[in-house]
Amino acid sequence: MVDSAAFIATIRSVVGDAPHIPLHAPEITAIDHQTVDECLTSSYVSSVGPFVTRFEQEIAEYTGAAHAVAVSNGTVALQVALQLAGVQRDDEVLVPALSFIATANAVSHAGAHPHFIDSDERTLGLSVPAVEQTLQSAVRDGDRLVNPQTGRRIAAIVPMHTFGHPVDMIGLVELASRFGLPVVEDAAESLGSFIGDRHTGTFGLLGMLSFNGNKIVTTGGGGVILTDDDELARHAKHLTTTAKVPHAWAFDHDEVGYNFRMPNLNAALGVAQLTKLEAYRAAKRALATRYADAFAAVAGVEFLLEPDGTESNYWLCSVRIDGTRADRDELLRAANEAGLQSRPFWSLLSDQLPYRNAPRGDLRTATALEDSVISIPSSPALGGWREERA
Repeated sequence: MVDSAAFIATIRSVVGDAPHIPLHAPEITAIDHQTVDECLTSSYVSSVGPFVTRFEQEIAEYTGAAHAVAVSNGTVALQVALQLAGVQRDDEVLVPALSFIATANAVSHAGAHPHFIDSDERTLGLSVPAVEQTLQSAVRDGDRLVNPQTGRRIAAIVPMHTFGHPVDMIGLVELASRFGLPVVEDAAESLGSFIGDRHTGTFGLLGMLSFNGNKIVTTGGGGVILTDDDELARHAKHLTTTAKVPHAWAFDHDEVGYNFRMPNLNAALGVAQLTKLEAYRAAKRALATRYADAFAAVAGVEFLLEPDGTESNYWLCSVRIDGTRADRDELLRAANEAGLQSRPFWSLLSDQLPYRNAPRGDLRTATALEDSVISIPSSPALGGWREERA
């Protein structure tokens, strides 16, 4: 078992001795106040306004995606992306068992069923060999790929870039192409993460980002759909704007749409936050380096580094311990009682009450990760980022 005193002392050696250090605090500074105030003064605070367009353009430019469509949160971004990818009611979608519940919920909101797949120890995300094993066990029914256990069509694959660490997208996209399946990337946690020089969320047919309050950049609440496909981008914007047919005054709607567009007020905060993204990213990567060096001397603890060939935003710095779940929980108790906000991995989605009867593969790696991973304080300020507060 890892010594809890040594565990706490190691974290303190990196982050300092403040009595309470949160897991990941948003950094709200003068430029955020100024830009939001500009939006308030304009009176364009809802889903129409220049900051929405500007935010979309800047996200597209940063990620290299041809299009970015801003929506109200990451869950609806994934839901709409799945629908645009052709996922239909009662289809199955392959998702990681080890993810935040929004990944599975978005599949359900699209009318489909999540099919849980094991994790990769190196990337923490979807295991490409486990996906391949599942696809090889499926049967062909014309142009449909069917799960023989449920009789349902397998319609898409959703990798999630855990803690900002990129999944093996090269291998996954090649595999998906062989089986004729679209890939929709859950890049909620990985703004600022790259595979080579290519941003996460841009490898699949569509991808999405989240801008919740605890993400590297926040809009308070919000998400973005990414795609290089002109028609999919047009349809995404149309669907998320209540499918209203453009007209100077008439209210005609040509399909069932959603009121999912990001408000201008949230986008204004996002525009301000993006001016600090590279500084945040550099600070978080510096923090990760300091943690890795500090934990190298602690027996039974491994700091989780970015996979080879990638650059992670290190959204949440995390360690893996030797020991049982009870040992993990003892370290969590000690750290949180010491004022160092820390949390475990998510509980497996396959164990959540709404999904206990969902199809799944062998989840032994995901289970082992769930039992042994702890996320520790990761705010940009802990890595040296500073800016005068408003």
